[in-house]
Amino acid sequence: MRRLHLVASLWLLVMIGILAGCSDSSSPSSDRPEPLVTGLPDFTLLVEKEGPAVVNISTVTHQDESDLKGQMEQIPEFFRRFFEQFGGEGAPQLPQEREARSLGSGFIISSDGYVLTNNHVVAEADEIMVRLQDRRELKAELIGADEQSDIALLKVEAEALPVADIGSSANLKVGEWVLAIGAPFGFDSSVTAGIVSAKGRSLPSDSYVPFIQTDVAINPGNSGGPLFNLSGQVVGINSQIFSRSGGYMGVSFAIPIDMAMDVVSQLKEHGKVSRGWLGVLIQEVDRDLAESFGLDQPRGALVSQVLKGSPAEAAGVQPGDIITRFNDEAIYRSSELPRWVGLVKPGEDAELTVIRDGDEKTLTVTIGLLPDDPALAMRNGAAPGPDGADALGLQVRAASGAELSRLDLKAGVVVTEVKDGPARQAGIATGDVLVTLNNQPIDSPEAFAEAVADLPESGTVAALINRDGNPRFLALKLK
Repeated sequence: MRRLHLVASLWLLVMIGILAGCSDSSSPSSDRPEPLVTGLPDFTLLVEKEGPAVVNISTVTHQDESDLKGQMEQIPEFFRRFFEQFGGEGAPQLPQEREARSLGSGFIISSDGYVLTNNHVVAEADEIMVRLQDRRELKAELIGADEQSDIALLKVEAEALPVADIGSSANLKVGEWVLAIGAPFGFDSSVTAGIVSAKGRSLPSDSYVPFIQTDVAINPGNSGGPLFNLSGQVVGINSQIFSRSGGYMGVSFAIPIDMAMDVVSQLKEHGKVSRGWLGVLIQEVDRDLAESFGLDQPRGALVSQVLKGSPAEAAGVQPGDIITRFNDEAIYRSSELPRWVGLVKPGEDAELTVIRDGDEKTLTVTIGLLPDDPALAMRNGAAPGPDGADALGLQVRAASGAELSRLDLKAGVVVTEVKDGPARQAGIATGDVLVTLNNQPIDSPEAFAEAVADLPESGTVAALINRDGNPRFLALKLK
């Protein structure tokens, strides 16, 4: 009897196990797919390994009294009365010496002392200092800089330096984790992390850089620092933020490292960067334009003007052509075309696929060298509209009648954005109304673009602005 009870108990346990297994196998939870994301990354090893290659960059720019007086002498004497309300008898009081300082980041790309950073971090600096993680401070030489891509190459005299591992931005995927190391607000070796939000972003006035958009916290001082993937490879250079407050608001932009290293090789070899040039004015194709040209959807770059003597004219490109492909690259937005053209070496042939009168044609064009003339360089990208940017670092729009009436002005344009350049250095700010430039009246964005195109290559010119009803001349120092 005792043995019978034992057998019965074992049989009961086996049956319970079978029923439990059947219950589990039929449970809806067993049909749930495996999670695509498991856990959060640990960045500690990455920071320990790659952190020493990240540097802090500080610059000093000197401007003595004679330089400032020289700028003031460019202003017509009868206009100097406008300065009386800004402090001084006919002119502002000038300091004995003005010193401007800036902070940024960078990273070492070779053990013998080559350092990569942003052009705007070191632009027009008289002194550049690189501080390593071990607190050594080394004086840096500017090997070369490229304003279009915002890349600068520095060199310090040192050996056996820690070197950042350079990766490839081509393999970067949207949603991938990335990490930034830099010196926001001067706080050295600060680490922030996030994901890639988008790739191939085009920003106003930056026709040649397909930016990587991230949500990594980037602030003033992070500029020029590296953007790493989880393998500890540099995939970008932190360059810009989108902000209404001047600080981080969740949208940051980095220069792809593949493009940056191509710029580096040209700066090392030639000291400058050569880009391809097509010689057309283009604009975006919206839904209405697409319908009028017989396209199934908005795409391509619409040619609004072909410059005389340009490679495009020689190849037979005509106004009204819609460029839908450049070599093997499809053109969906007009902002994509300058990027691909700029990557082609001058003198090489390229194929354009255009839609003309509803038919698709293929044209062969010999790419030219992008001119140094700012007026021509602007025409390599999108046609400048009311908000078009210029070589001074300004974006402007037409002033409304109400705005002109409030300021008691007959004409002028409103400054909507001030980027790095002569205008910012002179003190022009967003919201100022620009009245004259180099003694030329500015009554429209088109007149502004023409005045900029007529500026001398170097020297100092005067600009009359109106700020909240107060007229003021500012001296703009050109290269």
